[in-house]
Amino acid sequence: MTEHSPFALEFKDPSREVERAVAELRFGRPIILEDRSRALAVLALDAVSPALYDQFASVVGQKHELFLTRNRAEKLGITRASDIVAPLRNVSFHQASELAYTPGTKRLSVWRKANELESASAELASTALLLPAMVCAEVEKDDKRFSSCCTLDHAQLSASSNVRQSFQIVARTPVPLETFGYADFVVFRGGLAQKDQVAIVVGKPDVSKPVPIRIHSSCITGDLCGSLKCDCGDQLRNGLDLLAKAGGGVLLYLDQEGRGTGIGAKMRAYGFQHSGMDTIDADAQLGFGADHRRYEAAVAMLKLLNIDEVIVYTNNPTKIAALSDAGILVHARSAVTGRVTSENEFYLRTKTARAGHMLDVDALIAAE
Repeated sequence: MTEHSPFALEFKDPSREVERAVAELRFGRPIILEDRSRALAVLALDAVSPALYDQFASVVGQKHELFLTRNRAEKLGITRASDIVAPLRNVSFHQASELAYTPGTKRLSVWRKANELESASAELASTALLLPAMVCAEVEKDDKRFSSCCTLDHAQLSASSNVRQSFQIVARTPVPLETFGYADFVVFRGGLAQKDQVAIVVGKPDVSKPVPIRIHSSCITGDLCGSLKCDCGDQLRNGLDLLAKAGGGVLLYLDQEGRGTGIGAKMRAYGFQHSGMDTIDADAQLGFGADHRRYEAAVAMLKLLNIDEVIVYTNNPTKIAALSDAGILVHARSAVTGRVTSENEFYLRTKTARAGHMLDVDALIAAE
């Protein structure tokens, strides 16, 4: 009788452990983030329950600390440009939440500069679409109290960046659109968490020449519901119209809600904007920078469509720089505009003044 070896699969992709760690954080459970010399038990304050927060504090002997980005630190009156960590001994879940993302919180009296491993925890939070406020405690490696937790080496987090650029086409289907006739919807799958991204091919673009394109980040409120707080819905429809008038082009529709922060953070920021903050200050209250979007997916999608020279329809110089840095030749830029309303004028002026968008708001108002 012949003996057969048991069938086994071995996965060495570092992104697997990153994705596991991200899932655990979103479920509100602790993970262990480690490097060669130390291990850090980490919870995402945005996702953990008050009961588990208290349990974590007890297990680590009240030696837990709160990691905050430099953006949030500046809103607390700490002007040094670095991420910080503050002690949480005898600090309740509610009090920690106020420190992490509530406007008007008093300046911290005790804090220190965060180390590299603590700052790496915020990168995980970003990938998980959680607020970058992390509850951390340094522990011994192989601490039995955390034996059931997912463990992630910092080197795996760094190595996983290559996975963001790995995509494949899974479907390409013509869809009849009310205004533009048939357009090909091309679905790509890849990157961390194997998200699906969509390209809308309008007309018959000639890939032997520079192809008109637009990179459009998803906006549920504007694209789907006609929100007046932004011009995203107008830019989506006007962008498609411009591509059609150019004889054909490609709109890359990326799953990057809230400038890459996610719908939950976006709605929190909207609440702050309702009280008078601009969009960038509102995000900073939550610990975010001005823009967390990434464009590796867009580059991979263009390459799979055999497009390496483009004309970009955008107002955002960051998109042009991202394409150029990745080897996509940008021949020209054309603006994409929408209506200026009383509800979105402040938002549009903020994008121009603070984010460098190439947009003349006064000229748009005069033209209406």
